[in-house]
Amino acid sequence: MIDFALNYAKIIPCRFYANYLTYKYNWSYILKNTLKLFFIFLLSFLSTSIFAEKNIQFVINTTKGNIIIETYPEKAPITVKNFESYVNKGFYNDTIFHRVIDGFMIQGGGFTKDMSQKQTDAPIKNEADNGLKNIKYSIAMARTQDPDSASSQFFININDNNFLDFPGQDGAGYCVFGKVIEGQDVVDKIGKLKTRVKNGMGDVPIKTVKINSIKVK
Repeated sequence: MIDFALNYAKIIPCRFYANYLTYKYNWSYILKNTLKLFFIFLLSFLSTSIFAEKNIQFVINTTKGNIIIETYPEKAPITVKNFESYVNKGFYNDTIFHRVIDGFMIQGGGFTKDMSQKQTDAPIKNEADNGLKNIKYSIAMARTQDPDSASSQFFININDNNFLDFPGQDGAGYCVFGKVIEGQDVVDKIGKLKTRVKNGMGDVPIKTVKINSIKVK
């Protein structure tokens, strides 16, 4: 009887420990919760991928060759939408790079080859505080001294022009909305063109570089 009691006393802790292990290491429970976490992560990833705006690429076809740019609608939604609107209506067809400054930038998107300025849509809000920088081969919006005066004209930096970044020298900066991903050599060729004063405007290339078209790639 005493032996049975002692043996029983030994068995009870063992059973309790076995139950504890079963509870603590319930593999079906762990697997179920792991799968649940996995599906939560997957849904989160898919929703981000679906609703995130994709970068849009454009082909700038010029008389010096093609320049392909990639734009960032998540960073500069107003600016990219504005640029795409001009592209879709064919606004840039037969315009020129009317301002070229070696070591600085090339500017286009507003004048025809006879230096007539095209009528534009209303100006847009400056989004220069989007974190994008005016580094070499980035594309940004040209504007007047009014920070919110950008319309159709753009420029491509041919150097790191950090002084144009937000807040810049005027407290506003110049909005970068994309970068050149192909055709950097074409940009460099345009940037080396000799310029003159024409129709009262300086830095106009002597040899005209026409933008034949800009299209979504």
